[in-house]
Amino acid sequence: MSSDSSSAPYTSEGAKRESVLLGILNSTSQREVPPEATLPQRLVHKDVKAFEQLYDLHSRTVYSLVRRIVQQSSTAEEVVQDVFLHLWRHAAQYNPEKGPFVPWLLTLARNRALDHLRLKSERQRRREDLTEVMPQFAIAPGYEEVLDQKRRAERVQALMSFLHPRQKQAIELAYFEGLSHSEIAEALKEPLGTVKSWIRNGLQRLKEGLQSTP
Repeated sequence: MSSDSSSAPYTSEGAKRESVLLGILNSTSQREVPPEATLPQRLVHKDVKAFEQLYDLHSRTVYSLVRRIVQQSSTAEEVVQDVFLHLWRHAAQYNPEKGPFVPWLLTLARNRALDHLRLKSERQRRREDLTEVMPQFAIAPGYEEVLDQKRRAERVQALMSFLHPRQKQAIELAYFEGLSHSEIAEALKEPLGTVKSWIRNGLQRLKEGLQSTP
């Protein structure tokens, strides 16, 4: 009888301890998800506040990465804006099951920065090709030089008229509208290789036509 009464307090105390321990285990095994972890999913539903929070959290990191790639502050700012605009429009492309959000965002930023460099290089090359066909006016050109430039421009226009209409259109889109080869292919609904061939062969014909002009 005395043993039962003496063990009761210890049994009650042990139960309390077990209850506290169980509560601690439950709280650690069911931790709340950090608020920022839900932002990408909220963005899928066009949550403006979620977008603003994501921008505030990650824009500096994205800018630092892009700036190292493009080497220009103003260009880096443009690319960062493009990255977050893409994020706003295509937030559903992020799949949390494939990995954390930040590495995915930085990969997107890196690809955009590299795309910008490739496009810049392609446009520079097109300008150089066009300069060979139709050089720019020199500073303060003389009358004879202006007249010669005008004749060359007219000759180019005449030679362009002999090109296939689709080939002519591709060259005009590339050198007068500033579109990339990929954009031209999409606009004309033609394979990329076909568009590149049209432009390359068309420029060669223009060069040969100018060289044969007395």
